[in-house]
Amino acid sequence: MIFAFLFSIVGSAEAQRRRTKRKAKARTHRVVKRKRVPVRKPTIHENPYMQCEDTCQHVHGIDLSHYQGEVFWETVGDKTSMAYVYLKATEGADRIDARYEHNIAMAHRHGLKVGSYHFFRPKSDLTLQLTNFTTQCLPGEQDLIPMLDVESTGGLSEEQFCDSLTTFLGMLEEAYHQKPLIYTGRNFYNKYLQGQLDDYMLMIAMYTDEEPELADGRDICLWQYTSRGTLNGVNGYVDKSRFMGQHELRELRFVR
Repeated sequence: MIFAFLFSIVGSAEAQRRRTKRKAKARTHRVVKRKRVPVRKPTIHENPYMQCEDTCQHVHGIDLSHYQGEVFWETVGDKTSMAYVYLKATEGADRIDARYEHNIAMAHRHGLKVGSYHFFRPKSDLTLQLTNFTTQCLPGEQDLIPMLDVESTGGLSEEQFCDSLTTFLGMLEEAYHQKPLIYTGRNFYNKYLQGQLDDYMLMIAMYTDEEPELADGRDICLWQYTSRGTLNGVNGYVDKSRFMGQHELRELRFVR
């Protein structure tokens, strides 16, 4: 009986070891299910290889100046989805963009709709600024209405700046018989231009993934969504824009 008792103790211990071993093995091979975390795709501002024009149906365009250097227009015109280009013509009272004449001829040759812009200097003589721009921006070479680039107060008070801008806009309208397009940044508009441009179409620069909204709720015609765009045929970065909402390219047509 003693032998049987000892045997039962040994057997119970052995059985317990086997059970423990099985549990340990089960724990070792248990598959832990992990919650799937969705992979967020990089935006166009995070991935320089992702182009907005490749991911949407909006009408896109660019603006260029001498800063881009030599542009291979046959590539830009024939092998991209850009529909229009605004070219810098002049700045202030006496500056002329060094590549304007060449760029506008080549852009036309390769099928883009072309407009020209003037960089506004509020403190410079307005008559000289107008003469500078109209000497370069010839009506017969324009597909799109002129654009005025407004980015600085020039150190003037807000009242003086707005007076200068309003006067110059009137001069441009008289010269071209149509209102120019206004280019400016969202923050600059909200700080200085609310209530000053109610009759003008706007191109607003804001480099984020969300469409811009203005503090006064003004309608936006075009959105310049990046200053670091890339484009075959252009060295370095290029500004890209697109139409907002239901706006169309025909709204900017230059009327001769």
